[in-house]
Amino acid sequence: MKIDSLFGLKGKRALVTGSGQGIGFELAKGLAEAGAEVIINDIDPDRVENAASKLAFIGATVHKLPFDVTNPETVASKIDAFEKEAGSIDILVNNAGMQYRAPLEEFPADKFDFLMKLNVNSVFYVSKAVAQHMIKRGKGKIINICSVQTALARPSIAPYTGSKGAVANLTKGMATDWARHGLQINGLAPGYFKTELTSALVADEDFTNWLSNRTPAGRWGDVSELVGACIFLSSEGSSFVNGHILYVDGGITVSV
Repeated sequence: MKIDSLFGLKGKRALVTGSGQGIGFELAKGLAEAGAEVIINDIDPDRVENAASKLAFIGATVHKLPFDVTNPETVASKIDAFEKEAGSIDILVNNAGMQYRAPLEEFPADKFDFLMKLNVNSVFYVSKAVAQHMIKRGKGKIINICSVQTALARPSIAPYTGSKGAVANLTKGMATDWARHGLQINGLAPGYFKTELTSALVADEDFTNWLSNRTPAGRWGDVSELVGACIFLSSEGSSFVNGHILYVDGGITVSV
């Protein structure tokens, strides 16, 4: 096969949840640059509009699909309606998620419940709704955004660590159930990347020095460095890759 047919995404349509900003937006932009139509999702319609405008400005074909990924009824109705009215969703990137920091012995129960609902439950809700259509077609790509905290832990984020470990094992379970239907389901696990949500940590000189010393690559990652891995997992180049968690972390998970 030619390289462009292995890794090009022309003719594909990709839904990226939580793509109104941050890593989700950058992944949507990268998929668009690889030739895919992209579906911008966020709970905030204004963020959807803003992100869609930016992508349309660079020539991308963009669809807008704001909805709450934590509501299973809404998820199912929105996905079914899109498939009926606009066409197939060939690629799903489950990116929506949140972080909340507190000592574990003081972690609020309501924050724990919502973190799990957004970080874990939504992956199941959206994947189930999309996979029901993919299975009928006998093909599809699902990429679940994991984290270095899938494999590691740090103080004050134990529930987040638990949620990302759950996403990784849910990814393996999805592959076990759905690979026989022609789907590839994998996880993409970012390390420490510069985004709007990590700007305070980036500005913290002590933390940045710690991270640079702890990471074999010696630096923060740039979100553009996640795009290639996402394109690979979205493309025909990963046709026999299933249930894998791909760490893009500068080596932090392999070094002590």
